[in-house]
Amino acid sequence: MLRIFKKILTTGVVTERFSMRSHAERGNEDELEQLGIQIKRHIDKQFSGSIAIRQVDAGSCNGCELEIHALNNPFYDIERFGVHFVASPRHADVLLVTGPVSRHMQTALLRTYEATPNPKWVVAAGDCAACGGEFGVSYASCGAVSNVIPVDAVIPGCPPTPLALMKGLLGLMGVKK
Repeated sequence: MLRIFKKILTTGVVTERFSMRSHAERGNEDELEQLGIQIKRHIDKQFSGSIAIRQVDAGSCNGCELEIHALNNPFYDIERFGVHFVASPRHADVLLVTGPVSRHMQTALLRTYEATPNPKWVVAAGDCAACGGEFGVSYASCGAVSNVIPVDAVIPGCPPTPLALMKGLLGLMGVKK
């Protein structure tokens, strides 16, 4: 116990000090708000107020999932714009797929796709979902999501930021009518 206290005293404070937000951070908040308003307009017009997303991890490293989960935190709070994540593909309008499709997840992804009612959109989020990433096609991986099911939009990034995810969803709604 004394060894731990000694280490704490010699290391000191390693966290960042609290400070007022910078201009760049406030700009990010403004961009977030503008994106949210645009998304809400498209959702109100095309989906009567809300859109349901079913997120599917097809074999990723979980980097993309962390960014997707950030969309639900109090800072981004994407639900205020009418975007909801659902537990069942039967309630979903959009399948948001991450990771290269592992051979073990291929059947599950196909069943999820078939269970999602038409009309449905499929979004490949992240570089691995877009092209297979560093895994590619092998005995253990089918590679990109488009090798298994049709994809309507791709959101690049490793991992894509929450703002990039919101821009990708907005682009999907703007393209599809």
